[in-house]
Amino acid sequence: MNVVFLNTLEKEAGDHGVTSAQVSIGESQGIWNVFWSEPDAQGRVSQDQWYQGISWDEMLGAFRQGLREKMRFGFRPLVNTDWESTQGLSGKAKMTQMLAYYCEEIPNEEVFESLRAWRKEQAAREGRAPYILATNRVLRMISVFLPQTPEELLQIPGFGEQKTTMYAADVLKLTAEHGRMHGFPLDWVSRTVDIAKFEAWLIAQKEQKLRMELDREVSKRKLLEIVAKGGNLDDLQVAISMPRRELLMWVEELEREGYDMDPLVDTELTSVSEEEQIKAWNAFESEGDRYLKPVLQRINTTEELKGKALDRAYEWLRLLRLRFRREKESIASQAAS
Repeated sequence: MNVVFLNTLEKEAGDHGVTSAQVSIGESQGIWNVFWSEPDAQGRVSQDQWYQGISWDEMLGAFRQGLREKMRFGFRPLVNTDWESTQGLSGKAKMTQMLAYYCEEIPNEEVFESLRAWRKEQAAREGRAPYILATNRVLRMISVFLPQTPEELLQIPGFGEQKTTMYAADVLKLTAEHGRMHGFPLDWVSRTVDIAKFEAWLIAQKEQKLRMELDREVSKRKLLEIVAKGGNLDDLQVAISMPRRELLMWVEELEREGYDMDPLVDTELTSVSEEEQIKAWNAFESEGDRYLKPVLQRINTTEELKGKALDRAYEWLRLLRLRFRREKESIASQAAS
């Protein structure tokens, strides 16, 4: 069984002693399990099963109910998992969450879509990912609160001085076309929202985040198993249902974390001639390994690669780059020692 969540809880046990217990969530072939492990007076650890089944909602309900019960008996998590209130949030973080909640409750889709269109065009001009310019949550806030000046735009959490300097003219041009009911500063939001509904929304946000983390951990286990068995990108895509570009980014991330991606590199490079690999390696040495386009231009002309062939070339270059970087780090490490 794959353990995808683990947390330690402690409670005072008298004479300045502490009792440590653990709660864990595991998954095996689609079956969820929740376990509580706690030592008895003699130090023998017993394990209680809080849940076993295929339902995410039932599993999460059993997990939360069990934690509440244990916390009533004095246990406190070492890593905060308190989903029942906003007490763990600082004043600024709580206000940011309130603003996000308010914008989801009272959206302005017309302005939001115009801001998304601007972001897409601007990102394309800069050659950057759209989310780097502004996340959807930030665009939601701008679309609802409709800042009219750079000073007001600065009050949108997540935008900041640099982005205001760069993009205020474009953004304010879009917001100026619409009237608004409330102005700045935005402290009036905390007096407007229904606190009970906000608390429920916040819990749902935290549960969704946990679910994403658990799903990612399960997918990570699948990825590592398939790679270890010599699977290729097609196998990974079928098992994990993720776009190939995102899949490759994840492979790169796991490589940086120290996981062995060599079996995947070997499998994918079997379809690439040794001559092409040598050319690419030499191009990495002369052009550097940060960008792939100069490397590709050194080994192929634009006319030679189009469509799927171009996508495939970028894929195997990214995988070969993993090996190149590892060897470069190894040489640097040996030189330093």
